[in-house]
Amino acid sequence: MTNVVNELLEALGEDINLKPDRWSIEHLYTSGFKKWIGNILPSELLKRSVKEAVESLVTINESLNFYPVFPDNIETPNYGDRWGRSANYIEINNRAIAEMQGDRTKNGILSSIKILPAIPPSAKSWANCVILSQIFPNIYGDGFNKGPIEENSIYGIKLNASYSGNIIDYDINLSGEEQFRAFNDLAHLHGLKTGFRTVISADQIKIARTDGDDITFDWKNPEHPELFINEHVKLINLGFEAVFIDSAKHIGGYDMGNYTGVGALPDYNQMQYILYEIRSRSGCTSISFAGEKSTGDFERYKNLGLTTGTAFVPPDNFDKVKCWSEKLKYEKDYAPGVEVSNDNDEGGRSYGDRLNRINSSLFAYEYPSDKLPSFMQMEDLFPLRYDTNTHHLMMTNPSYSQDGTPESHWENLFTKDDGREYNAKVGELFSYALNL
Repeated sequence: MTNVVNELLEALGEDINLKPDRWSIEHLYTSGFKKWIGNILPSELLKRSVKEAVESLVTINESLNFYPVFPDNIETPNYGDRWGRSANYIEINNRAIAEMQGDRTKNGILSSIKILPAIPPSAKSWANCVILSQIFPNIYGDGFNKGPIEENSIYGIKLNASYSGNIIDYDINLSGEEQFRAFNDLAHLHGLKTGFRTVISADQIKIARTDGDDITFDWKNPEHPELFINEHVKLINLGFEAVFIDSAKHIGGYDMGNYTGVGALPDYNQMQYILYEIRSRSGCTSISFAGEKSTGDFERYKNLGLTTGTAFVPPDNFDKVKCWSEKLKYEKDYAPGVEVSNDNDEGGRSYGDRLNRINSSLFAYEYPSDKLPSFMQMEDLFPLRYDTNTHHLMMTNPSYSQDGTPESHWENLFTKDDGREYNAKVGELFSYALNL
């Protein structure tokens, strides 16, 4: 298999020879052999080149070796097939941090690579997993940003249409598949697992056709679930190992009174088959399927094939989180998770409350092997500007650039000095946890 990181560098006009990155050493957080960048503003990373990001990741990698050229073979961090049962899932809105150039949105995968050094790597006993918010094209306005009150939802996706113009750099001579592989190799070198968000509400999915207009997805049409399976298997084969499933709680018509998606959902047995087939066809037995709010009836979701679900364990109460950790410590196939925040977060939570929830996620257990999974959003590591929030950036795609440049957008998307101070405190929490 080719060295896709070197191919990416060459496609971007860079040479493949790497040198130690002094800036990273000056902003280093450590926990044993674990290293990452902290006490920073995201714009400081996003303004750097992809090559500088690669040099940063090579400089701070967990081994004691500096690689003058990116290594050919990178393996995913090995925590066994059940790694997802105890992982911390950190969702990065790769569309929001993409390059906003005028009215265009592009190259989100390059921005995702640049921000990787500031994601704490996995601990000794459990994995950290980055979830990318967007992979597939969104139905309306893909490749463009709009005003802050114009809908441009990331929850409406198009299958059979390659990958999002918001995310893939289509101006270079490297395929979307190879760009995702490069991202995954770099994340794995940094000690992270990776995954992506998907949707299952039928009216939120379109199927692109070369011979006519797009058609709406239909779970009762045998060709459509087959396409869904194959699209997801392709991504697993590119190195992703986790899938976050929006609206998973309601699969099979369960608790539909609280369903806020649009359109029909797969039947229970149908979704069992789909998850089984994704695992089987990819040959990846370690895939973690995380379901939105798929908690409460633990047996229902475990038997469905899920690994974990959100929004059951009370995140603000350390003792209750620890109690649930004790209750479920022998359940190694499935466990509900602690939610610091989710994709519906509308902001307003204090920094102190966020830090308290992260503390519960990282430390509320008797032994590290008993840890419950947890769910965080980009904002839980890098606070967003005060007039936006996680959910707003999922539903809309505004540029905050004041001069039409990507650099200005990155500067204004996040908070400034207090955000740096908060990021430093998050780094302190992880520094205590990663050597456990």
